[in-house]
Amino acid sequence: MWTPETIIILLAVGSLAGIIAGMFGVGGGTILVPLVLWILQMQGLEQSAYAQHTAIGTSFAVMVFTSFSSALSQHKKGAVDWRILQSMIPGVLAGVAAGALIARYLPSKGLQIFFTVFIGIIAVRALMGIKPSPSRHLPGRGGLFGMGGLFGILSSWIGIGGGSLTVPYLTFCNVPVHRAVGTSAALGWPIAVAGAAGYWYAGAGSPGLPPASAGFIYLPAVAVLAAATLVSAPLGVKISHKLPAAQLKKGFGILLLLITLRMAWKIVHNW
Repeated sequence: MWTPETIIILLAVGSLAGIIAGMFGVGGGTILVPLVLWILQMQGLEQSAYAQHTAIGTSFAVMVFTSFSSALSQHKKGAVDWRILQSMIPGVLAGVAAGALIARYLPSKGLQIFFTVFIGIIAVRALMGIKPSPSRHLPGRGGLFGMGGLFGILSSWIGIGGGSLTVPYLTFCNVPVHRAVGTSAALGWPIAVAGAAGYWYAGAGSPGLPPASAGFIYLPAVAVLAAATLVSAPLGVKISHKLPAAQLKKGFGILLLLITLRMAWKIVHNW
């Protein structure tokens, strides 16, 4: 039920997602997907065959607003590498569109397990401080296009803006962490737009969706969460540029580890 208490909780957690999106160059999906699943649970729809699909699609729709706000703030800080973006965006768009269409045929629990394992691996790498070889550099336009396509497909299955993929990859290629975060934030917007469009199209006409849904996008949740994240994302950007690179990386790892543990508990509990 959409009680005042539920809306207050959504605004609070949505604000946190916006701050995290701004700080780490992510779209906030790592928080938004579990949050939308909680909303569906409150309405007795968590066991729907398309619960995870709806959570991911709704997350993408919210990130359309969140990532735009975050990217604009990072651009004003001069932290966006537009050369990298120009090479990766075409691949990202193709990958997200293809992944969203394929996701319709993937089991909801399978997507949850994939989400949890993937985020857990990235968390461990960040916390262990695994560093790339100093001689490693970014590939050419073709390589960046290919990586963009891969990130687009994976993002569409996980429901994230790609920051959990792009930031580690760019730092692996020795891009400075603050610039990696800023570039990832800007890349998150086309991922979010393509993801939202893909999940809207893929979910059109599917049975058992919540009322006021557009495909796999739950519009009431989008309205509340987008309002919260739009306001809070620029604050996260300001915080990120005041943190040393090592602390920023460590905080990113801790965030992902907490989300991994939460999702793992949920999968085991509902098995």
